Amino acid sequence: MASRMCDSVLVTGSNRGIGLELVRHLVDSPSSPLQIFAGCRDPNGPRAQELQELAQKHQDVITVVQLDTDSLASIADASKLVEAKLNGRGLNLIINNAGVNTPGTLAETGKREMVDVFTTNVVGPMLIAKNFHPLLCKAAAQFPHQTRMSCSRSAVVNVSTLLSSITRCPDNFCISPMYPYRVSKARCFSKAFTAALNMLTCCLAEDFKKDGIIVMSLHPGWVQTEMGGPQAPLTTAESVSGMMKVITSLTEKDSGTLLDWEGKNIPW
Repeated sequence: MASRMCDSVLVTGSNRGIGLELVRHLVDSPSSPLQIFAGCRDPNGPRAQELQELAQKHQDVITVVQLDTDSLASIADASKLVEAKLNGRGLNLIINNAGVNTPGTLAETGKREMVDVFTTNVVGPMLIAKNFHPLLCKAAAQFPHQTRMSCSRSAVVNVSTLLSSITRCPDNFCISPMYPYRVSKARCFSKAFTAALNMLTCCLAEDFKKDGIIVMSLHPGWVQTEMGGPQAPLTTAESVSGMMKVITSLTEKDSGTLLDWEGKNIPW
């Protein structure tokens, strides 16, 4: 029997697309976690039907959690529920998958579009990391004699995108302008830092290093989802299979980095 990748994992935005496939892959894996917390905004809505059916088949492993990453109250309630379900143990892995994409050229983009996408794609993962930090620390502390960092010990994976790379922007901007999405996922260096999801990843990686927690960003590829569209070259199964290989092989050297689903480093 394969060794378990970790005891517990939380996946946000798990009712469709990559999030749903992550939950499906995790529960079907020979090294499936003991507990999978599947967070979504509206667990009882029609868009969560597939997730609920999957959870019914694996009631002993999957717990569907109401989790709106735009709502501090929802995140706080979710962390309390997860803590109670863990019964004194820590949470090993968080996959911050929930995100939105508002396609928009400069002419189509206003304050509301920028703020809404930034709130979901950047503030949400920050609040998740902040509220679940004690449970991540508890998980890391369960390995007092282990100095090696890994997802089986404690880790946060922020699902990011190649479009967040400032270095690669000239290569792909004309294909996908998407001001709100690009800016919400990006970061760059100057005299002052322009901060977004990838900078959040870097900050959390430095902040959580002392606790033995890995924090990194992962690009899933261009995937056939509602966001990616039918013309995307990767299926959700192909993307998630690659993502999980990367996640299960993470070490301390990967903390604070942006990798793709094949494990290749993407320049910030």
